[in-house]
Amino acid sequence: MFGLFKKKTELEILQEKYKKLTEEAYKLSTSNRKMSDEKAFEAEEIMKQIVKLNN
Repeated sequence: MFGLFKKKTELEILQEKYKKLTEEAYKLSTSNRKMSDEKAFEAEEIMKQIVKLNN
């Protein structure tokens, strides 16, 4: 309850974006392979940013 107004850290924001993009890539993998590959690439770029933040 007290976490309602807590701002998300940059790491949390990136993790949410990564999760969203990987889910979209998985859903698209059955219908549109090119779009799925693009989403997977975007997710990998986000993961690189997450790794940078963790170092």
